[in-house]
Amino acid sequence: MYKPRQDFRSLGDAAGAPFFDVVTPASFPASVLRYRNDAAAASVGLDNLSNDAWIAHFARFEPLPGNIQAPLAIRYHGHQFRAYNPDIGDGRGFLFAQVEDDRGRLLDLATKGSGRTPYSRSGDGRLTLKGAVREVLATEMLEALGVNTSKSFSVIETGEALERQDEPSPTRSAVLVRLGHSHVRFGAFQRLAFEENAKAVDALCGYCIDHFYPELSGIEDGGARISAFFARIVERTAALAAQWMAAGFVHGVLNTDNMNVTGESFDYGPWRFLPTVDFGFTAAYFDHTGLYAYGRQPDAAAWNLSRLGGALSLVAPEDKLNDAMRTFAPTLETGMADAFARRLGVASIGDDPKAGFENATALLTWMQMAEAPFQQVFHDWFCGVASAHRRRNSPLRALYDGPNFTSIRSILEAAAPDRPDRLEADYFDRPSPCDMLIDDVEAIWSKIADADDWGAFEAKLANIRAMKAALDIAR
Repeated sequence: MYKPRQDFRSLGDAAGAPFFDVVTPASFPASVLRYRNDAAAASVGLDNLSNDAWIAHFARFEPLPGNIQAPLAIRYHGHQFRAYNPDIGDGRGFLFAQVEDDRGRLLDLATKGSGRTPYSRSGDGRLTLKGAVREVLATEMLEALGVNTSKSFSVIETGEALERQDEPSPTRSAVLVRLGHSHVRFGAFQRLAFEENAKAVDALCGYCIDHFYPELSGIEDGGARISAFFARIVERTAALAAQWMAAGFVHGVLNTDNMNVTGESFDYGPWRFLPTVDFGFTAAYFDHTGLYAYGRQPDAAAWNLSRLGGALSLVAPEDKLNDAMRTFAPTLETGMADAFARRLGVASIGDDPKAGFENATALLTWMQMAEAPFQQVFHDWFCGVASAHRRRNSPLRALYDGPNFTSIRSILEAAAPDRPDRLEADYFDRPSPCDMLIDDVEAIWSKIADADDWGAFEAKLANIRAMKAALDIAR
């Protein structure tokens, strides 16, 4: 059932600090529906929209019934590659609508490529079709691998020719709508702290607690309530960083404005999945120092949390915020133990979280040394000892039989399979798993760019969804 919400508007001009600007969407010359996520739409009661109605709402941005009547560009600042930037905000997107999902959660429908806003600076406010295709592929793959991610909801090609420096131009344009659990970025708090508006920081904390952490609303002391709120964000962000590591995923641009208060991964630009383990692997060509490399993502998440904690220090005791920050490392260990066990389809990979973390690290270290294809290892060892027959036919069998694997084999064979009936899925008859390497992405895009052939894109989505159903990694 569709349940419209407009909760973010309730912040209004709290404490004399507007949280958003009302904006006008771009008017596009064309509207060609390229992707609609009916599973996500069903979760918020919008799967019954006709394609014409879908385009009316998600390309022309006619308001959904009972919902936000004019789009809202959210105001925020952020550290971008650790340099503070007060001149950013929703520059090519906005909050279009809010809805309640079938789990009772408040979700946001937000855009990318929907036109210029007061924060566009020199940008055109547009998104390339290739960028939209890449975001769909990223979110579908991450969801299948158990990462807490936003969902690509809609992609509509818009008929404009865009000039870009990082891809052949002119190139095709699109507008993307994503469904996410919160549109509130760390940078929203940073902006208010930069303006030294403690009252507005408190108001935004109140909104987030009421809507995303309502169990904390009963804490009477305001400073203690906000400290507990920060502790929950630390917990969820540490878990997210662990999930990226277990997925072999590199986000690429982990700026403070690309992290939100619910610990949900979102906004995919120059992302990559690892071919093999390389802790120094970067996704963004402009990440010259490897700041956001695969192995440095947990550190990046912790650094960003410390910036958020600094902003919250206007309204909460620093010692309590520091106490919350100190939980990041042990929570990351627990998250790594959990995420790697889920990826391997076993109950646990150690007697306790610390042992699980050490075993996950040992596995990654072996994979790096052996140059083993990342996704292949998890495919071969899914459900541990229960999948021995598949490893006998694996292209990595020689590596598994080698002496350097002995200690890793002991770890994996000691792990109890979790729901080994999952191995009955046809997906596990394949010698190799579904993957998402950059060559796959470029091949998919090449067919679209050269011949408007969407067959490879649709086939990849079907492949990912088969993997998702087979792995059944609950999140």
